[in-house]
Amino acid sequence: MTIDLAWIGSRFIERSVDTTTKDRGDRDLNPDIEIHSKLKPAAVLIPLIKRPDDITVLFTKRTDTLSVHAGQISFPGGRVEEFDQSYEDAALRETEEEVGLPREQIEILGHLDDYIARTNFKITPIVAAIRPPIELKLDPKEVAEAFEVPLHFFLDPNNHQRHIRIEHGKERHVYAMPYEDYYIWGITAGMLFNLYEFLTDADQ
Repeated sequence: MTIDLAWIGSRFIERSVDTTTKDRGDRDLNPDIEIHSKLKPAAVLIPLIKRPDDITVLFTKRTDTLSVHAGQISFPGGRVEEFDQSYEDAALRETEEEVGLPREQIEILGHLDDYIARTNFKITPIVAAIRPPIELKLDPKEVAEAFEVPLHFFLDPNNHQRHIRIEHGKERHVYAMPYEDYYIWGITAGMLFNLYEFLTDADQ
């Protein structure tokens, strides 16, 4: 089966008929994690770009000077502010601020299941198609680098890993999908696993 952006969009249209959703998150692999009852809303954009030979996924590498998740691989996004009109608005705003992609080049395809993080954020992953040509303007305070990975890499279960990290003396299990020199893990890898399940379920 060939996966293209139009097909992905149709999958989200089919899903909109089914109102059943479930929260995903750090508890998927660590059921004992305590999550605060009052979660902070956030949204990220999962940007999909049609290239001549494949669809690619756009990532950012955070700067080493940030106080939270410094140096980690992530999607553009952040906290939903009071002035944001919606989760989509927050994701589009953050994407433009972080990598300079104007919202006019972004077509929202749909939402994945919300991701509940142990940092007490409820993150809405928004999948979107990006219309080339693309000229990124990175915010040097937040983004050290932006790069693309072929989507088919994440749709191959042979590239899905589970790693163990020690935090405060306890073992924590995390998803990881290392690609070349980039260590993609944690929340970002968890959302990619969610995307993989969403897309591959259609062929079962």
